Amino acid sequence: MRFLFRLAAVLLCATPALAWEHWGGDRGGLRYSPMKQITSDNVGSLVRAWEFRTGDLDTRAPEVMKRTKFETTPLFVEDSLIFCSPFNEVIALDPGTGAQKWRYDPKISTAQRPANRYVCRGVAYWVDERAPEGAACRSRIVTGTNDVRVIALDAKTGTPCADFGSGGEIKIDPGMKLEWPGEFQITSAPVIARGVIVVGSAMADNRRVEAPLGAVRAFDARSGQPLWRFYPLIHDGISAGHTNVWAPMSVDEERGLVFLPTTSPSPDFWGGKRPGNNAHANSVVALRIETGDLAWSFQTVHHDVWDYDLPAQPTLARIDTGAGMRDVVIQPTKQGFVFVVDRDTGKPVWPVEERAVPQNGAEGEQLSPTQPFPTHVPPLMPQRITADDVFKMVPSFGRSVCERLLGASRNEGLYTPPSTQGTVVYPMTGGGVNWGSAAFDPVNQVLYANTSHAIHIIKLIPREEAKGFNPPAGHDFGRQEGAPFAMSRAVAMSPFGMLCNKPPWGEMVAVDLKAGKILWHSTVGTSEDLAPLGIALSWGTPLVNGVAITGGGLVFTGAMDAYLRAFDAKSGRELWQGRLPVPGVANPMTYLWKDEQYVAIGAGGHSEGGTSIGDSVVAFRLARQGEAPSLASRIVDRPGGRLVSKAIAAGLVVIALVTLMWRWRRRRRLKVA
Repeated sequence: MRFLFRLAAVLLCATPALAWEHWGGDRGGLRYSPMKQITSDNVGSLVRAWEFRTGDLDTRAPEVMKRTKFETTPLFVEDSLIFCSPFNEVIALDPGTGAQKWRYDPKISTAQRPANRYVCRGVAYWVDERAPEGAACRSRIVTGTNDVRVIALDAKTGTPCADFGSGGEIKIDPGMKLEWPGEFQITSAPVIARGVIVVGSAMADNRRVEAPLGAVRAFDARSGQPLWRFYPLIHDGISAGHTNVWAPMSVDEERGLVFLPTTSPSPDFWGGKRPGNNAHANSVVALRIETGDLAWSFQTVHHDVWDYDLPAQPTLARIDTGAGMRDVVIQPTKQGFVFVVDRDTGKPVWPVEERAVPQNGAEGEQLSPTQPFPTHVPPLMPQRITADDVFKMVPSFGRSVCERLLGASRNEGLYTPPSTQGTVVYPMTGGGVNWGSAAFDPVNQVLYANTSHAIHIIKLIPREEAKGFNPPAGHDFGRQEGAPFAMSRAVAMSPFGMLCNKPPWGEMVAVDLKAGKILWHSTVGTSEDLAPLGIALSWGTPLVNGVAITGGGLVFTGAMDAYLRAFDAKSGRELWQGRLPVPGVANPMTYLWKDEQYVAIGAGGHSEGGTSIGDSVVAFRLARQGEAPSLASRIVDRPGGRLVSKAIAAGLVVIALVTLMWRWRRRRRLKVA
């Protein structure tokens, strides 16, 4: 009976195919494949099948490459793997060898300094069922660019579709004068359903109250003709600011709905000129894809002044609620919350409580007295930092730098308002679940997500002081023009470059939604590619990227170190590591080619994460007969052996840190003398 129930659950869902035709696997972002050739028993036999390099590292200037984030997820369509580079080149590869089949270069300018760096998370695929078989552009790849174009290409050849826009592309008008060309860009893949392309946009944060218009735009997938625009923030003649949708969207073809994860209004950290809850900011918004009409909206943060926008793709799933099967939207957040709402109405499936939160914001601020808290699914991570949570690698004399930093800042838990004193924001503004989004196993009814654990210190700077403000190294500075305060933001770190909060700093979490229970936490990533001497301490790394689940009982993910990893889906135990040329801070995917299952990931590093930079896509498969696993693939050591290596590594780190601390204190004494 249990097997039959699970089979029925899969059949009632939009059944995942063996192809990975959309950025999130399917249109609803399940990130699940039923393929089970690779299992927990044989995953140790994975070998590197191929590596493809885009060539950017060799042809682009080093200062340009330092502004890249290689976050692409390839699609498996038209017997090709198709992906985009950070510079919006669209490339098709042979799935078995990684050889290039075609390539299209939109020739974006590298002088535009995009606010969110050069990044392209993926492309969209669409087949025109009205077109005859074999017609040019019957199947299309659609991509958005860093210089705000929407481009349609023939999926088989990479040739621009002549009947789309002007010569295969549309240039988007931002609707107002930009401060510089890169203030406005497209970073996530478009979505397509019922012959309609929907595109969001990304903006520079914290520049000004009247930021560029954050319209979500729709175009005819055949002609490129504009169809509608939707402005996420309601303007009632009183509120100022704008909201946009930079994160990946989802679509329900059957219902004709597109689901938008909207951002916080501009500017992020002071909202005195936008009183009220600021609907439909910080919301999951469902629109009718053919008209742009509002179907419903559910807000996760009222009057956001913490940059707690929705960064993750809404996950469309069919779940067992305990009262029967139900079509839902699952929305994870930066705070580590998981909201689950009905797909037709936007009403919470389980109760959401309005709870009192800290008040007494900055001058002119109008905070919401309450915020929504889901009650059924527990938070995926801690949501408060105390003195007991400060990381002390070695004994300190008196209060450590981290203790002093946190002690001098306002810290009343989640939703403590930004202040001129400085405010602890935890989870950080890039923490919790980020653009990598969550994944859902429709057979076992389990949700998986990567989370980042770090602290931000946010400080408001009065306008007069901001005029001559010179931000210290490692601090973001936002002018917030039109507001009485500028802002600075920094990750709370020790002088030795370690996060102020105790590890783990990155975890994968598995959740039983029906029971409202965390099944397991597993630390992801080591310090091997970040620390001196390649010391590999299993403290986790920040995880902005997501995971892929397979029917073989595995969960794959990358991290800020240079490994693709496989975890046991039931226990969370790490089973395998595949070495990458540089960190794979991207979402993995899987596909079947000539009866062999492959797992692929973009491995190009992440400039904001401080990793090494590259330009590769790497694929793994099971070793063939007579083929030995290479150094690029290894089974994770048994716990006993790992404890010994960890102890040795920890000892080396302690010695190094004590030496550094002694030298630092000695220099201070000499300076005083």
